[in-house]
Amino acid sequence: MDETLRDAAREYLVRYGGDTFPNLFTSAKGVVVRDDTGREILDFTSGQMCATIGHNHPAIVAAVHRAGETAFHFFSGMIPETVAQLAATVARDWMPSGLTKSIFVNTGSESNEIALRMAKMHKSGFEILAIGGSWHGVTSGAGSVSYASDRKGYGVPAAGTFVMPEPNAYRPYIAGMDAEQSALACLEIGLKMFDMASAGRPAAIIVEPIISAGGVLVPPKSYMQALRRAADARGMLLIFDEAQTAFGRIGYRTGAEYFGVTPDIMSVSKTMGGGLPLAAAVTTPAIEQDIHEKGFTFYTSHVSDPLPATVGLAVLDTIRREGLIERANTQGDYLRRSLLELQQRHEAIGDVRGLGLLLGVELVQDRHTREPFHELGALTTQRCFELGLSMNIRRRPERGSVWRIAPPLTVSNAEIDRAVTILDQALTESLDKVSKPAARAA
Repeated sequence: MDETLRDAAREYLVRYGGDTFPNLFTSAKGVVVRDDTGREILDFTSGQMCATIGHNHPAIVAAVHRAGETAFHFFSGMIPETVAQLAATVARDWMPSGLTKSIFVNTGSESNEIALRMAKMHKSGFEILAIGGSWHGVTSGAGSVSYASDRKGYGVPAAGTFVMPEPNAYRPYIAGMDAEQSALACLEIGLKMFDMASAGRPAAIIVEPIISAGGVLVPPKSYMQALRRAADARGMLLIFDEAQTAFGRIGYRTGAEYFGVTPDIMSVSKTMGGGLPLAAAVTTPAIEQDIHEKGFTFYTSHVSDPLPATVGLAVLDTIRREGLIERANTQGDYLRRSLLELQQRHEAIGDVRGLGLLLGVELVQDRHTREPFHELGALTTQRCFELGLSMNIRRRPERGSVWRIAPPLTVSNAEIDRAVTILDQALTESLDKVSKPAARAA
């Protein structure tokens, strides 16, 4: 451990929010990261949900080496062969029918900015309808339609942004209905509010197939189908932000495949780059042709870079070759069963939900009132890390205290068992500290 480097981090780095650890980190392999004390920690966030095939997979290391012997970067107007190959692979093997035109950039914020710009130009409108609890990025347009958190203090958001209540089966906005009825009622009310407020310049509806930052919410399939019809009826494009759901994490190629709904534009990012910065917006030839004729631009310094494209090809090939979509289902089922068993021992676990290896665990003070248990979430997350498990906790007063659990698709049963054992111990010890009788083990 180098204390001078820890001091440098404290003195010279801007603090950018979220959970930050006092340790520095030195290496990562598979499901494990190592800190500057030499301690190994199970990473059940996959490095911000990105390292789908595990940290530093040999295929990624080899891809970076190949790029080092060919090219890392070109002028933005020079299309690398590897980018053309990646575009063909994404269109032919991964996207729903009709989505065949891609532009490759670095981050999910960028790919969502592209999607919004495409929609506004194609529809000659500016109004964007988004879902409560959503997170689409931190840049100007993407941040304006992100409603999970962090909206305050940055000035006036882009004009024409609207929000409607998210479908939350565990915390429904409308009582007395089942999950599907409540979701569809939220949609109906949200659409009516939008229709009343609209200035007549609609452009798009943007949605995460699984609303991750909002608490890992999986809408009913009928909700997404109704959203598709609503967009068509209003002359709006439907944008799926599949940063966390594309390329196998949920046990399907995409969320669009699971829901049986094809969007007009799909934004992909985290799960395509395997830990390197790679994102894309994918749309139809008709939309691409129209916006091209209207003068669409998005030339950045790193659009169509060969290094991340080479890695992206390696990631997608590894998912196919190692059968990781099916593994997301089998390991996801194993992890879910383990968490449900944990729920039987801890009254504080109110709900376990999600798809594949994108799961949410919600903590409550009382299962009947479902009052969020934020203090327990913070304490247990810290204790888990001390015991060797890193997980992401979302703590929002209006949406509860929810762990987002998303290990790499390569995670083993033994690693899941170890993580659940740590979580069990951390919950038990943290419950003793907060002394909430209603949340003690049953």
